[in-house]
Amino acid sequence: MTTLAIHNARVIDPKLGLDGVMDIVVVDGRIGRIGPNEAEMVIDAERIDASGLTVTPGFVDLHCHLREPGFEHKETIATGTLAAAKGGFTTVCAMPNTEPPLDSQATAESVLHQIEQSAQIRVLPIGCVTLGRAGTELAPAAELVESGVVAISDDGDAVANTALMQAALSYSSLFALPVVQHAEDPALVANGQIHEGWISTRLGLRGRPSSAEEILVARDIALAEVTGGHLHLAHISTSGSVSLIAAAKARGIHVTAEVTPHHLTLTHEIVAFDGQSSAIRYDTSAKVNPPLREPRDLEILTEALAQGIVDAIATDHAPHSKSDKEIEFDLAAPGISMLETAFGLAMKRVHDGSLNLPTLIKTLTSGPVDSWSLENRTNTPGLGTLSPGSPADIAIIDPDLLWKVDTQEFLSKGKNTPVDGWELKGKVLATIFTGEPVFVDPEMSSRLRLN
Repeated sequence: MTTLAIHNARVIDPKLGLDGVMDIVVVDGRIGRIGPNEAEMVIDAERIDASGLTVTPGFVDLHCHLREPGFEHKETIATGTLAAAKGGFTTVCAMPNTEPPLDSQATAESVLHQIEQSAQIRVLPIGCVTLGRAGTELAPAAELVESGVVAISDDGDAVANTALMQAALSYSSLFALPVVQHAEDPALVANGQIHEGWISTRLGLRGRPSSAEEILVARDIALAEVTGGHLHLAHISTSGSVSLIAAAKARGIHVTAEVTPHHLTLTHEIVAFDGQSSAIRYDTSAKVNPPLREPRDLEILTEALAQGIVDAIATDHAPHSKSDKEIEFDLAAPGISMLETAFGLAMKRVHDGSLNLPTLIKTLTSGPVDSWSLENRTNTPGLGTLSPGSPADIAIIDPDLLWKVDTQEFLSKGKNTPVDGWELKGKVLATIFTGEPVFVDPEMSSRLRLN
């Protein structure tokens, strides 16, 4: 048997209600025992001294882009999962806007084969809602479910046709399959570049209004109520969306939602100003869909996380090459490389008192797992927790460690982030996947004693 003993950590597991100093013993890739002084009784184990550090379940990301197949110059399953491990993630759900898109059993099985060959952590594929993500004809959901997808989405594009979205929700309800919507009305955001507000006016850029998101959120909630389908709203960004989701949940409609670290912590002003000078800029690294919004939206989104109205933090990791970003603003691709900075950025909301640490950890672990019933869907009991017998997926973090973002140290191919050079407080120091270390920060090297 392979045994790993983690000593003297503050263990936070929201699903189990744990928050205290204790040890974790891992045996053959699964959690063996957890509690005070458990490691002292273990002989011949690999050991980690976690004194002063925090141990949590490995993070779970409902929304990332690994780009493979078709866009390997931006990211691959191998590089994306290395970046995810560095960010504390042990499970990621990969969006289907690849080439070819994941809209058939054959494509899904091909992607799953590549995952088996090169993924460093658990990768769960998401299938398309429509064939080719073209928004005209439903993809074969039954075949995709049989292949192992955990949700369906045309992410990057909204399912704009109301009848088609209703059919998707109705059909997917037969399989209890989440339909993940990128909620922006295409007619209202056509050629829009950033949030419609004073910054877009100042820069002379066409805006993407909050109403574009809220109209589709309201429509799709109504469709979920009619069909009984599971609607999941990706990367919500406005206070109005929060109000609609809260009302829907109060009525018992099956709707879940996620928010990204950047929509929790960055405003549209970062596109034009770097905070160090009054000079105007056009920062394409901050161009993302839906766009970064206003301070009031950030506050309401954070409150919604604290209250459980929003279920999960998801990265929407969108790596791009330099040629995608270092061009004219209206031609630049939207998206931020987020896996490696997600925890540190989200911790800004803990350090400013808006969230407590256990709540943040919940939104990165059991929150996403429960919102999509991933334990049942993947046949992985204990996913998102540290319960005995569950997979030993573990993140070791220092919530107070100051560190500087340096994109040259990213493991992702995507270096596109507006927080390059920022000092963040809170860092992942090690990630363990099914009992094996898949990332160890140099800060942790002196704390490991491996046989």
